[in-house]
Order: sequence, then C-alpha cells, then structure tokens
Amino acid sequence: MSMEDAYGVVQVVSVLFVVVIGILILVGIGLFIADRLQTGDAIRRNYPLIGRFRHIFSELGEFFRQYFFAMDREELPFNRAQREWVNRAGEGKSNTVAFGSTRNLNVVGTPIFVNDPFPPLDDEFAAIKPLLIGPTARTPYMAPSIFNISGMSYGALSKPAVQALSKGAKEAGIWMNTGEGGVSPFHLEGGCDLVFQIGTAKFGVRDENGGLSDEKLRNVAAHEQIRMFELKMAQGAKPGKGGILPGEKVTKEIAEIRGLQIGQDGISPNRHREIDNFDHLLDMLCHIREVTGKPVGIKTVVGAEESLRELFETIRRRGSGAAPDFITVDGGEGGTGAAPMPLIDLVGMPVREALPMVVDLRDEYELRDRIRLIASGKLVNPGDIAWALAAGADFVVSARGFMFALGCIQALKCNKNTCPTGITTHDPRFQKGLVVDSKYKRVARYAQGIVKEVETIAHSVGVSEPRLLRRRHVRIVQPNGRSVPMNKTFPSYNPPTSS
Repeated sequence: MSMEDAYGVVQVVSVLFVVVIGILILVGIGLFIADRLQTGDAIRRNYPLIGRFRHIFSELGEFFRQYFFAMDREELPFNRAQREWVNRAGEGKSNTVAFGSTRNLNVVGTPIFVNDPFPPLDDEFAAIKPLLIGPTARTPYMAPSIFNISGMSYGALSKPAVQALSKGAKEAGIWMNTGEGGVSPFHLEGGCDLVFQIGTAKFGVRDENGGLSDEKLRNVAAHEQIRMFELKMAQGAKPGKGGILPGEKVTKEIAEIRGLQIGQDGISPNRHREIDNFDHLLDMLCHIREVTGKPVGIKTVVGAEESLRELFETIRRRGSGAAPDFITVDGGEGGTGAAPMPLIDLVGMPVREALPMVVDLRDEYELRDRIRLIASGKLVNPGDIAWALAAGADFVVSARGFMFALGCIQALKCNKNTCPTGITTHDPRFQKGLVVDSKYKRVARYAQGIVKEVETIAHSVGVSEPRLLRRRHVRIVQPNGRSVPMNKTFPSYNPPTSS
C-alpha cells in the first residue's frame, strides 16, 4: 500500500470516528433533555443520562448474583447446589461429591436422617410396589411410581416442553399432571399416564357458561391415558387466586383448547363458583367420579387445622364413599408462572408443617387406605422426597424439579414469554433451543435418579424400600442447634386404647 493510499484510509477512519462521536453526543444530548423533561422517574430527572445506569445495573444484578457472587447454598427459590443435582441426574452423571457437605446442617428445620447401625445389605432390598388409588371408582388407578410430575399447563409451558415431559414420563413410568389448561395433543403423544386437572375456569371441560360439562368430561375420560382427575381448589403460590396466563402467551392453539380468544388473558376465578362448602365439594367430587369412572381428588393449600377437620368431619358424616380418592397437599412455598408477590410470600402453610397435619387427620378419621396423600411444594431433591414419605405421604410430585431437568436456569421470566431456555415461552426463537429428543431423556433420568437415591436413604436408615420410611427415621434441627426426632415434633396419630 502506497503512502497516499494509507493517508486516504486514515482520513476515512478519522471522518468516521468524528461522525460516530458526533452521533453519540447528539444522542446523549437528546437523552439528557428527555430525562430532564420526563416526570415519571425522579432519579433520571435529577441525574439526567447518568441515572439510566441505575436501571441497567439493577437488571444486570440478577445475572451477576447468580453466576458470580452467590454461594452454592445461598440463592432462592432454589440454590445452585439443588439445581446442579438435578442437572447431573438429568445428564445421567454420578451425583457423588468430594470433601464434605456444603450444606449448613445447623439451619432450623433441616432434616437429618437417622442411620441404622446394621442397614440392609445391597441385595436386601424390595422394589417399590404400585399403590392403588380410587378403590371405589369404576376404573381405579394402580400408580407405579412414588415420584411424579406436578401440574403445569400447556400455555404456561411451551409445546416442546410438554412433549418432552410427556415422553420422559412414559420412559420413566411416572404420571404427568396436565395442569389446569386442559389436555393437549402434546400431553397425549408421549403415551404417559395423565392426571387431568380441573381448575376453577374448567378449561377443557367447561360449557358455554363456564360451568362443568358432563359431555366434555366423558370425552376426556375416554382417553385411556387419563388415569385420574384432580379438582384444583388452591395452589401453593397463590391461595385464593385463580390461574393467570398472560394474553401474549395465548396462541391460536391454546385459545382453542381453553376456550379463549387469541391474545386474551386467561384469568381463572379465585374459586369454583359451585362450591361454597365441604358438602358442595364432596358433591362435585362424587359427580365427576360418577361421570368419568376414574379416581378423583383435590389439590389444596392448608391454612389451618380447623378447616381440614371440618372436611374430615363432613366425610365421616357422609361416609367414606364420598371421600376424595386423593389429596394433593401443596405448600405455600409452591411455584407458579405468575402470581401476586404477597400471595407467593405470605399466604399458605409450608408443606413441611401442613403435610404431617393432613396425614394425622386422615389417619385419625380411619381413611388411610381410602385417601392417598400426595405431597407438593419445592420438593426437588432426594432428601425432600424422603422427608415427605417419612412424614406420611404416599406420593410426591414436583413441577420445578422437572423444569430444571428440561434445562431451566431460574431466569425468573416465566410470565414474560421470554424464557431463554424455551420452556415457558411460545416464541419460536427461544423454543428451538429445547430439543425434545434430547430433553425427554433428561426428564426420565431425573425421575429415575430421584427414586434411586431415595432408595439409598431408605436403606441407610434400615428399611428395605422408601414407603417404609417413618417419622422416627428423621430428626429436625431446632433453634437451639440440637435435632429432635420428627415423631416428637409431629407425633403420629395413635388411636385411643380401651381401658
């Protein structure tokens, strides 16, 4: 290159540099004026241009905390250690770790399992037996697995997410709850057992007035894969509030399944209009069981023992035939795609307090073999599931655990249709990242990994299989730093002895 050519290039670059600087200055002046004139943000009005960096840094703070500053056990709602366990299980990798636990074992409420001095040998174990649900239904369900997929709607989840969960559930031999959005072709195509959830809006089984349609109930029940029906009374993350599906997530297909308009917000009533008391509730359950022939249960959040006792008193008065076939106990720490923060933070009893209470009431009213109990609410790792079984649950279900298995990074964008992993978005740009043929295997391996390690815990405490876990096998850390057996903090119901 000649000197003249080089000089010409330098001139062009210099002119471009000056132009770019000029444009940046003009943009800066424009933003400065706009910030000074606007009245909505006091920081930007008082500190034009510079004040904009506060918003940028606030947005980036969530990212930096997750990847650079938070320790393995610090994040909420799920910390890195919890998520990494699911990730390794989903990939089929070993979950053995080295050096020692990073968990603070002195935190109040921490469960510590009581190891047996002479545990069963490796070949002295029993397979987990299927458990019957709905003995009075025309078509009872012999449920094969202790660990299953909790309710997540198509709409809240994307098409490939539902497909991967359905296919993975079939592979692992577990059931999948449809969530309150109705059953879609993508739930069915995987071939897994399904629990059809009936929410307060009755999507998928509603008539033109928003009530329950017997004809649609029969049509849904005609699918052999639909094994049970769950009447959703309340959800852990939002007791007293119905489902919320933002209109931007209501596509043509979802609108048809739910009976909405494209782009219309899917706002469910805060309760079932037909149910004003426990008699009405049992009437509804009996009606659904009669129409469908399948087991029917409820999903609820415990607020106080008094209301629960009223439910069981109503069952006693009417007879066990009117009882729900199962009760899903969701904790106040449960998850959701969208809910008001006060409900997420402040309403509903945590599952670790609620579950033992429901178990004891069920047993007090002699309904142990009639009503199965399903635990839900932030139960994603083997210790969580083992604790729930020891507390008295017959089954455990998880939603967010399976989201992590699909690749969820806890970006907290579930309600914005911008989920970067394609799990809770209907934007094709993001959905392409979720490859069903890869992710369904992670779903299956996660479920299988949970069961395997819960069995390991069971063997360590001296029993041959997980459903033999009891409260005496768990100690709960108290405020003074000492642990107390769970059968002391939550004594199981013991029937009175005759004198």
